Amino acid sequence: QVHAVESGGGLVQPGGSLRLSCAASGGIFSKNDMAWYRQAPGKQREFVARMSSNVYTTYAYADSVKGRFTISRDNAKNTVYLQMNSLKPDDTAVYYCNDPWATMPWGQGTQVTVSS
Repeated sequence: QVHAVESGGGLVQPGGSLRLSCAASGGIFSKNDMAWYRQAPGKQREFVARMSSNVYTTYAYADSVKGRFTISRDNAKNTVYLQMNSLKPDDTAVYYCNDPWATMPWGQGTQVTVSS
């Protein structure tokens, strides 16, 4: 089974950028579709972005992040990334990675705080 460790979060001003990383271990990472989720204080965890594992890669994004966030992966490094640009205070949350069906154990996540 694939396990993931998220990193790269921090405090950033509105309009800034961050790149999150999710390092996976166990299983066969290259065969896993992967996704990013986030959970803001007092809210349920929500989908952010996903990408497939196959040759004909497909992507999906939540409407709230389309055009600002980009998901990518490096199978050689067993890592999936989330490039976040034009960050807004509403993007403040703990960010997690998992497969699109959330079958992996949840990691600790990485905190992203967007504030001036």
